Amino acid sequence: MGFFKKRTVDELGEKKRDMPEGLWTKCPSCNESLFEDALSKNLRVCTSCGYHFTISSGERISSMVDEGSFVEMDKVLDSVNALGFKGYLDKVKAYQQKTGLTEAVVTGRALIEGVPVLLAIMDFRFLGASMGSVVGEKITRAIEAATAERKPVLVFSASGGARMHEGILSLMQMAKTSGALARHAEARLPYISILTHPTTGGVTASFATLGDIIIAEPKCMIGFAGPRVVKETTHADLPPGFQTAEFMMQHGLVDMIVDRKDMRTTLAKLLRYMSAGKAV
Repeated sequence: MGFFKKRTVDELGEKKRDMPEGLWTKCPSCNESLFEDALSKNLRVCTSCGYHFTISSGERISSMVDEGSFVEMDKVLDSVNALGFKGYLDKVKAYQQKTGLTEAVVTGRALIEGVPVLLAIMDFRFLGASMGSVVGEKITRAIEAATAERKPVLVFSASGGARMHEGILSLMQMAKTSGALARHAEARLPYISILTHPTTGGVTASFATLGDIIIAEPKCMIGFAGPRVVKETTHADLPPGFQTAEFMMQHGLVDMIVDRKDMRTTLAKLLRYMSAGKAV
């Protein structure tokens, strides 16, 4: 006679319901179940296949700049509903509460291995990092500050494109950011554009592809319209890997593909090279 009663399967409860949430993340590329803590320590890059997960602006800043050097600018800029789009401001407020951000881009000054830079980092969690008036204004101000202070400017792009809620006001940001970059180039100052997953629409058609050097994270999506729209418009079969970073590099749009773990070191080397002999 046993001293302990044998438990049945039914007494163990439902496995899915009893499993604590947030411990594991499934990789969308290889379907591997990844321990969340290990994934975070690996800069949210799959330890099995190297898939680069989308990361927040805060995570990007922590992994890219010298500790304690980032000083945010223009944090208080907020969207207005100039076109009277129904429910737009309610949606903005909801994303502000959800993400803790004021808008879909964070800008500021920082050091990367001792080199002073101006940064703009888009955050896909906020309305798909769509480019509205505030996003365009913050990026433009960061570029103009870099020009005035004779510093390099870096933009990390990740966007679904122009923000439809703002109509033509959103599309105007393409010209405004591009104009600021033209003046930055006239001052012979460096601009490095880093494309992350996904970079699409009006962002791709403006500041994202105007860098002196254009870097992409591995296998990220880069394009103007989505592949399904392109296929329906052209009525042609798309080539393998269409709109991936590797495809874009093969066809001359992207200069370098850099793993996230190597991004900081690579940027520092490029900044030192591009700033040689200049006051930065």
